[in-house]
Amino acid sequence: MSSKEKLEALIKDQGELVRKLKGAKESKQKIDNEVAKLLELKSQLSCENGEVQKFTLKTAKGTRDFSPQQMAIRETVFEKIISVFKRHGAETIDTPIFELKEVLTGKYGEDSKLIYDLKDQGGEILSLRYDLTVPFARYLAMNKITNIKRYHIAKVYRRDNPSITRGRYREFYQCDFDIAGAYDPMIPDAECVRVVQEILESLDIGSFVIKLNHRALLDGMFEACGVPPEKFRSICSAVDKLDKSPWADVRKEMIEEKGLTDEVADKIGQYVQMSGKHELVEKLLADANLTKVRAAVEGLEAMKLVLNYCDLLGVKDKAVFDLSLARGLDYYTGIIYEAVLLGEPVAEDMAGSVGSIAGGGRYDNLVGMFDAKHKQVPCVGVSIGIERIFAVIEAKLLAGTSKVRTTAVEVYVASAQKNLLEERMKVCKELWNEGIKAEQSYKKNPKLLAQLQHCEEYGIPLAIILGESEIQKGVVKLRNVVTRNEVEVPRGKLVDEIKKHLQPVYSNGST
Repeated sequence: MSSKEKLEALIKDQGELVRKLKGAKESKQKIDNEVAKLLELKSQLSCENGEVQKFTLKTAKGTRDFSPQQMAIRETVFEKIISVFKRHGAETIDTPIFELKEVLTGKYGEDSKLIYDLKDQGGEILSLRYDLTVPFARYLAMNKITNIKRYHIAKVYRRDNPSITRGRYREFYQCDFDIAGAYDPMIPDAECVRVVQEILESLDIGSFVIKLNHRALLDGMFEACGVPPEKFRSICSAVDKLDKSPWADVRKEMIEEKGLTDEVADKIGQYVQMSGKHELVEKLLADANLTKVRAAVEGLEAMKLVLNYCDLLGVKDKAVFDLSLARGLDYYTGIIYEAVLLGEPVAEDMAGSVGSIAGGGRYDNLVGMFDAKHKQVPCVGVSIGIERIFAVIEAKLLAGTSKVRTTAVEVYVASAQKNLLEERMKVCKELWNEGIKAEQSYKKNPKLLAQLQHCEEYGIPLAIILGESEIQKGVVKLRNVVTRNEVEVPRGKLVDEIKKHLQPVYSNGST
């Protein structure tokens, strides 16, 4: 029997086995394992027949590649965000992209269905991290840390329905800032709001507002309206959709899917359509229906305090008390906030679609879930919706005429005549030794025009031009690529002269 005939027989037997397992309704994992074996056998048969497997070259759904232009934008944005985090005294950590599944289970409410589960890895049931907050809480509990101010920028994974124009992906970055530790009420919470304001203003992506609410107030409001306690979380998830759906749709979900009566849903509707500032807090503190519920009063007093601190920290114009803000994640225990862009969209396909660009809140009980003695470490933090911010910035750049630099090269070493490769290499070595970012052509005898066009295309501010007569005189020509002005510089003073020319380039921001 030939090797091809053996493979065909194995494929037939394996196919029979798969059909039997499906007929016996065996576990999905067992069936998937045997199907994988069948596909591997078929792949071997294709190779045996000399066939080339055909497949479509594409990125997986909800993921994407990034061009040099996009990466240049991302690096600039990350630098600005990190500078704000560091300004507020944060240090950074990192955690694995996958966690034990039991670490993530039960922390995200209805969103738990979006967690990516992995196959059994030698007895460990793993999942890709859904956010950076739960891994942070696990890190604190595991290392017995009770006080830290940290930032973390890394990729997370969600089995969501992707929407590229809205900046919603299945693999994306999160930028988190968190303050862990037992402190006086609302002081770190207000600073988180200030951090969001500083970041969004530094990125210059348009006008925005930072909505604030309190989980205790939401629970107190639900209780006052007649929602059964066991439905608080599911109703909270419904209210959380108000930023994307009209009240009529949310009301319908509460009644038809969550089982509320029309009367209870309408009472909730009267509250969740309110927003304001200090005056709204005072109005609600005078509401007899709310003030008879202790949780509601606690939430309102906390809102009064945090709004006062926000005023002192210079966030008065951006912070708004909004009762429609819910944030559906189960682990929030206190203040919650969300930043939303205002004004006209920067592109037609983004109209009304970018949504929240930052969000967070207080989660005092999450660390205790991982501690054997349930020791609590109070935490509050914020996550910047970096992919949505990138979507806005990229759309702005596409709508404009400005060009993005994709390299940081400061000087291009060019030659005006043939056989000067070794001289170019000597100059490059000298510049690199002094920490100057430089490059040259990888051709022995490139044309001068092509070298200068390369400088213009990549936005390189300076060019050194070498010629035989200049080498004999011990000088080089230093060319400003933008103005095309050239000056002769002695070789011994070249580095100092380059640094002198680069200073005004940096100060006007053209690099």
